[in-house]
Amino acid sequence: MPEPNHNLTATTPDEALDLYLRERSTEVADSTLQAHEYRLNHFVRWCNEVAEIENTNNLTGRDLHRYKLWRQEDGELNKVSLKSQMDTLRVFVRFCETVDAVPTDLHSKIISPTLSDGTGQRDVKLDSDEAEALLDYLGRFEYASFSHVLVLLLWRTGMRMGSVRSLDLRDFDADGERLSIRHRPDTDTPLKNKRQGERLVALNPAVCTVIEDYIEVNRHDVTDEYGRDPLLTTENGRPSKNTVRDTIYKWTRPCQYRGECPHSRDMDDCEALSVRWGASKCPSSMSPHAIRRGSITHHLTEDVPEQVVSDRMNVSQRVLEEHYDRRSEEVKVEQRRDYLEGV
Repeated sequence: MPEPNHNLTATTPDEALDLYLRERSTEVADSTLQAHEYRLNHFVRWCNEVAEIENTNNLTGRDLHRYKLWRQEDGELNKVSLKSQMDTLRVFVRFCETVDAVPTDLHSKIISPTLSDGTGQRDVKLDSDEAEALLDYLGRFEYASFSHVLVLLLWRTGMRMGSVRSLDLRDFDADGERLSIRHRPDTDTPLKNKRQGERLVALNPAVCTVIEDYIEVNRHDVTDEYGRDPLLTTENGRPSKNTVRDTIYKWTRPCQYRGECPHSRDMDDCEALSVRWGASKCPSSMSPHAIRRGSITHHLTEDVPEQVVSDRMNVSQRVLEEHYDRRSEEVKVEQRRDYLEGV
């Protein structure tokens, strides 16, 4: 057993995790915190049951490497999943250094898998042509319906699913042509980036008209369980995440708005059509996040400055470039050429 480090404070793995989660709870969304807790519980389990490490002061770089090998085998993890586990562990160990629970600079000894370019990044997005075809169909045959307004807001603003379902009637300013996005965790509509995610989002007049018509004709006059008046409603109140997700899966099936199947399926027997809640089984159906990704790419392709897109969609420029920007190199070079002509 290593000699005790008298500059550190004796801490059990469970205590270290509790300190970390309490600290991070004020900084990240609940879903992020839950993901970190899930990943780090495996490390605590390994410390307690496999390595028999009772004091995190004694952790070494070799221990962390042993854990990496064990976790990969125990969870049968692929490279992407293992990287997520080790990256979270590195953040945790770095925090432990700040509270004198582990030796200084121990986090630098954690070796996370290196992914090849593009590995682990979801490239699925709604293309501009498909988005316009879908909105054209909804505008003609489902005008100012719940589905129409939902798809319209997701595409035109690029906001997250959690943001669009958080909207209240009072958050829509028709005269100012804008939406107010607010973090309200106490009444079940938190934002991913908490207070930092609060912002005003400008709308064009056409979008405002659709929203106004929806409110006047198709919006259910209901409140949610907290007495708030949601902007988007079902008969029972504020739509759940599953309702939003299922609606998007349903309407991004090409057969819904183009009238034909690009996969040559028999539409009478297709499981994505014949089975209730089976829309996600269509190879072309997409999640709300794929619409966000497509919207961001569309804005960038239309020469909207990256800082404007970053502020509007509430995403840092680093994350924007790494996870969302799906412009081809050909598009990027031509955009740069336009800016440099005459220089």
